[in-house]
Amino acid sequence: MFFAKAVTFVAAVAAIVMIVVAAGMKPKGDKGELKITNLTEDLDELKHGMKQELLPKKAFKAYEKQRKAEQKAKEKAADSNGKPTDKRDMRIFVLDFNGSIDAKEVSALREEVSAIIAIYEKGDEVIVNVESGGGMVHGYGLASSQLDRLRQAKIPLSICVDKVAASGGYMMACVAEKIYAAPFAIVGSIGVVAQLPNFNRLLKKHEIDYEQHTAGDFKRTLTVFGENTDEGREKFQQELEETHVLFKSFIAQYRPNVDLEKVATGEHWYGQQAIELGLVDEISTSDDVIMALAKERTVLKLKYKTRKTLADKVAHGASASFSAIFDQFASKNQPLK
Repeated sequence: MFFAKAVTFVAAVAAIVMIVVAAGMKPKGDKGELKITNLTEDLDELKHGMKQELLPKKAFKAYEKQRKAEQKAKEKAADSNGKPTDKRDMRIFVLDFNGSIDAKEVSALREEVSAIIAIYEKGDEVIVNVESGGGMVHGYGLASSQLDRLRQAKIPLSICVDKVAASGGYMMACVAEKIYAAPFAIVGSIGVVAQLPNFNRLLKKHEIDYEQHTAGDFKRTLTVFGENTDEGREKFQQELEETHVLFKSFIAQYRPNVDLEKVATGEHWYGQQAIELGLVDEISTSDDVIMALAKERTVLKLKYKTRKTLADKVAHGASASFSAIFDQFASKNQPLK
């Protein structure tokens, strides 16, 4: 038993080493692939399956006959140029943006937006499901700019907020021509915040010196280890206020009817409150919006994914193995010896 545990422990250590090595092996600039899911077809199949399960055989045959007749009629419906006139030829592209603090997901968003612009045809529209509590200014500034590329290309853009689009998340949402929000979705938080600890007194207590050299009076305003000054704090606050002004100007550009004095206080609101303040346009979940559109239009979900390299697969396998080993020992409540 001791030998078995020893071997297991060595295997766990090896797994950790493999994870570190694999992370270092990952090549930079690895291209990904764009996955397209036809949500209209998925919903049609769901409806067809439910009808088959619930309807009597006779009623289901009648439903299938009617369904085939409607499909043939749509195929025959063509204009003088031979192009189909059915509304389903006007596409709705759906994107998901689940944002982190640094908005690293913008790299996938830019690929998705570029793909849509490249194949856009008149009548196409875009819906983006945004879920984010905000984060770094430059990251969400770029994410908002990616959505603005759609506006500049004259592609109708709507945003759906099911849970939260606050701060940088709302910065993205306001770019849209129409914002949908679930009744209890959180929106707003039009403000700027920055915070950091300072360990200067702790270093002094233990007689540890810290030196920081800069060229330029305000190359560093506040620091984590140095002694902060009132002048530095004042400059730091000034920079926050300037960022807030830019944020408010951005909101005003896209939603000119919003009373910024009332909403740009850093507060957040639920969807039902936000519609009264003009922060959103309609109360609805993304599911209801997409299902309604899928009745007449072709709804396509786009997702850009980076291809997994050998290093990623090795790291994932090693991580899974280590987790399984850890769970095994934890379940038996036996410490490693």
